[in-house]
Amino acid sequence: MPLRVLSEETSLLSQILAELRNQKLQKDRQRFRWNLKRAAFILAYEISRQLPYVPAEVATPLAQAQVHVLAEPPVLISILRAGNAFLEGAMEAFDFADVGFVAAYRTELTNREVQVQVDYLAVPPLEGRRVILMDPMLATGRSILLSYEALLLRGRPKELFIMALIASEFGLKAVQKQLPHAHLFVGAVDKELTAKAYIVPGLGDAGDLAYGALH
Repeated sequence: MPLRVLSEETSLLSQILAELRNQKLQKDRQRFRWNLKRAAFILAYEISRQLPYVPAEVATPLAQAQVHVLAEPPVLISILRAGNAFLEGAMEAFDFADVGFVAAYRTELTNREVQVQVDYLAVPPLEGRRVILMDPMLATGRSILLSYEALLLRGRPKELFIMALIASEFGLKAVQKQLPHAHLFVGAVDKELTAKAYIVPGLGDAGDLAYGALH
């Protein structure tokens, strides 16, 4: 399952996406962050269905119960800064997961040729582990690709999951071309990407809407 687009089937995520896109509701910053968190929990749950589980036994107050538990927890990696509200939802799904952070931001832009700089990396060892790399907006794909390249300094993951709320067709193709082994879980895919690399219709700048404008 290299690509899963949740909006192709109606679910609670459809309602959450509608609220996140609504510019009137976006004025409520707390509600925007809350919806990012809710959307991330749903996406993380869908990823959890693709992870390996092992049988186990636990003691209830009355008897032993046969259960299934995750074979190993994934590592959650947030691309700063919009990824942090997203991360909160994923952490509620995987409350026992290790967490890492990578900063990737634009430095130049010329007709979709986005120059992205990665200058902060704080992640646990990744060799042979399952990694979920998350960013709410997958526009050109450069942030995802360069962040993953930086993560390799901490080891090569056994399996890579990429989680995004909204992706552009352009960015998805770029990521799929460079990381054909990655599993992509996205809320919705939008067709247009502007010359300034904004997804249309998208929802605007997720980082600014969640935490305030930097410019």
